[in-house]
Amino acid sequence: MAYLIVRIKGTVNIPRWAQATLNGLNLDRRFRATVVPESEEYLGMLRKVKEEVAWTKADAGIVKELLEKRGRKAGYKPITKSDLPKEYKSIDDLAAAIAENKVAMSKLEGIKPWFALSPPKGGFKRKTKTQYAQNGVLGEDGELVEIVKRML
Repeated sequence: MAYLIVRIKGTVNIPRWAQATLNGLNLDRRFRATVVPESEEYLGMLRKVKEEVAWTKADAGIVKELLEKRGRKAGYKPITKSDLPKEYKSIDDLAAAIAENKVAMSKLEGIKPWFALSPPKGGFKRKTKTQYAQNGVLGEDGELVEIVKRML
């Protein structure tokens, strides 16, 4: 599995150490999302910036939906079948490889390692300033996939 990460907070009053970690995750703006491999290193980075981001485990279905609707190549153009790396015949194959930690989005040439999302339709339904365990959306969020689907 891979982690789906969404930056919830903006750029104001973010400490430098948190900004450096967010830049390492390719989350430089509010409502940017990315998919990273599930590893101890990435989990440590996520726990470090848990006050600014929400994350959950991503399956191939949500990765495919993100690639089709919000995936971009250089020049901010939508991804087409011809833009995929030669190893993958379709977006389904690429989404499955990303979700199974076989390839990282940051290693794909020509495809941006982030997705620009809109604010969620109907709002977040939970507080954006508190952790998931405290009735918020930050940190490890079990309902993040539903929120991301409303952000596409």
